[in-house]
Amino acid sequence: MTKSEKVQFVIDTLEKLYPETPIPLDHKDPYTLLIAVLMSAQSTDARVNIITPLLFEKADNPYDMIKLSVEEIREIIKPVGLSPMKSKGIHGLSQILIDKHNGKVPQNFQDLEALPAVGHKTASVVMSQAFGVPAFPVDTHIHRLMFRWNLSNGKSVEQTEKDAKRLFPRELWNKLHLQIIYYGREYSPARGWKLENDIITQTIGRKTVLSDYYKKK
Repeated sequence: MTKSEKVQFVIDTLEKLYPETPIPLDHKDPYTLLIAVLMSAQSTDARVNIITPLLFEKADNPYDMIKLSVEEIREIIKPVGLSPMKSKGIHGLSQILIDKHNGKVPQNFQDLEALPAVGHKTASVVMSQAFGVPAFPVDTHIHRLMFRWNLSNGKSVEQTEKDAKRLFPRELWNKLHLQIIYYGREYSPARGWKLENDIITQTIGRKTVLSDYYKKK
């Protein structure tokens, strides 16, 4: 298979498996999505979706959020982990949204990444899922699969993002990054991986990955 044929195989397979791609994090608007994505760092979407209703019941907008203390936010979100950093980030970015953006989530990468606790991946998710701007946020699943599929060298998430954007059509980025995440969770996880269930890696996978898999068997 040529590289372009491999890319097309990925696109076609994922489209068959996941024709619909609901956003994994529960939210109602850009602000609640931003908070949910921030909370998801080193946590699971399922856990975040349990905790966000508790937080959003008290504050689902920046004006109500700053009425809570950092400690109050921390107590609510403690189950998702990293609560000291995340609570400060949530309170701090809410104040900045009020002071600089009229309480609205900005629709550009520069202003989003200037917010406390908001990195490039979080900004990419918000731009993609809240505003429909083409982006390719790379999480652990995408980073792992792009390496397994020999479509990136695995050296950094920055390189993986560059490779994904170079290989896949721009108009597919917003849907495709979710499809890859769903596929990674279901068919190609980091732990408990069964190659016989992973049709994409079987077909286009990196030889070293496949040989290492069989050695472990």
